[in-house]
Amino acid sequence: MQGPEDSLQPRGIRRGAALTLIFATVLVTAVATGSWERADGTQSAEQRPASRSAAATADREAVADAAAEAMADGKSGKEAAEEVVSRSGDRWGAVYDPGEYEEFEQALDGEYTGVGLWAKRTREGRIEVSRVQPGGPAERAGVRAGDQLRTIDGHRVEKRPVTEVVKLLRGKKAAKPGTWVALGLQRSTRAWSETVQRARLDTEAVTVERLPYGATLIKVASFTKGSGEQVREAVKKAPREHGLLLDLRGNGGGLVTEAVTAASAFLDGGLVATYDVHGEQRALYAEPGGDTRRPVVALVDGDTMSAAELVTGALQDRGRAVTVGSRTFGKGSVQMPSRLPDGSVAELTVGHYRTPAGHSVDGRGISPDLSVSEKAQQRAQTVLSGLGGGS
Repeated sequence: MQGPEDSLQPRGIRRGAALTLIFATVLVTAVATGSWERADGTQSAEQRPASRSAAATADREAVADAAAEAMADGKSGKEAAEEVVSRSGDRWGAVYDPGEYEEFEQALDGEYTGVGLWAKRTREGRIEVSRVQPGGPAERAGVRAGDQLRTIDGHRVEKRPVTEVVKLLRGKKAAKPGTWVALGLQRSTRAWSETVQRARLDTEAVTVERLPYGATLIKVASFTKGSGEQVREAVKKAPREHGLLLDLRGNGGGLVTEAVTAASAFLDGGLVATYDVHGEQRALYAEPGGDTRRPVVALVDGDTMSAAELVTGALQDRGRAVTVGSRTFGKGSVQMPSRLPDGSVAELTVGHYRTPAGHSVDGRGISPDLSVSEKAQQRAQTVLSGLGGGS
C-alpha cells in the first residue's frame, strides 16, 4: 500500500531507549519498519516487507559502537550501523536518519507530505494505483484508481517492491511540500506523464459507509493518531439494526494504542494481546464498554499487518468477529529504539506479541475463518446477513 510518506521524529526517543511495539506502516505513500514509545506515551510503528521469518536481533551496543567508530574515521555512522543490523539477521531492525524519523512521526500523527495516492503491486508485478485521496494533488492531476504507475522521475517501477516505489514518490531526504514529482502513467491503451506537486495532506485513516442492505462498513486504512476513537464513534453512530463490516484490508498498522482503542469499540474490556520484552511478559487490555451485541465481520488480506493483525487476532480469538479474506501478512515483533552518536535512530527487535489465545503472528500471519480470494466484501456481506446483521 502506498500511504503518507514514511515519517517519525525524535520526540519518542528523548527519554532514551523507550520501549516500543512495532506494528505498522504509515499510509498514503509509506511503508517502512519499526516502532517506539513517544514522549506523550503513545506507541508508534511502521512496517517493512518480510524477507525471512528469523527472530534474530542485533546487539544495541555493537550498533552504537560501530557508528561511533565510523564517525571517528570520518565515515557515515548510519551506514556502519546499518551494516551491523544487516549482518545480525534482524529482519525488522532498521536505522533512520533524523529527517526520515521526523517524516515517520508526522505520518503517524495523521499528516504526510505526498501526492495523495495509494499504490499496490499486482500479481504480474505491475504497480497500480489502488486509491487516490479526494482533493489531493494526484486527483487534481487526473490520476484515478486502477491506473498503472510505470515510472517515477524517470525510474521504471514495474516489479519493484512497493517500499521502493514509496521512496521514489517521497523523494530524496523526504522531499518538502511544493516539490515536484514526474509520474509515468497508463490507463488501458493510453500512456501519458503528469508532473505533480507534493503537498501536506491528512491521512484519512477511517472512512464510514452506510451500505444499502442494512450494514455499516468501517474502513480503517491505518492506525494513525485519533483513528481508534474514530472507529469507536463510527460504531456508536451506526444504526441499531445494522451489522458491522470492519475492513482492515491493506492496513499496514500504525500506533499500538490506537489499535487497542479500536478493538475496544467491539469488546467490553479484557485481553487484546500479550508481548514480551527481553523475556518479560506484558499485556494490552481493551477499555470496558464496547459494543458486544452487534454482529461483526472483519475483512483481511495479505496486506493486513502489524497493529491491524493485533485487532484481527483479538476479535477472532475472543469470538467477537468472523474474519473473511486471506491470510494476513505476519508482522508482530517488539522493537527498542536508541539514538546513535550521529543523531540517527536504530530500532532492534527485542520480542514478539501473541493473540489472546497465545498464537504467534510474526512470520505466520492469521488465517481467516472464511478464506476467499475473490469478491471478499460480497462474501463478507453474506456472512454478516447470516449473523443477522443485514438483509
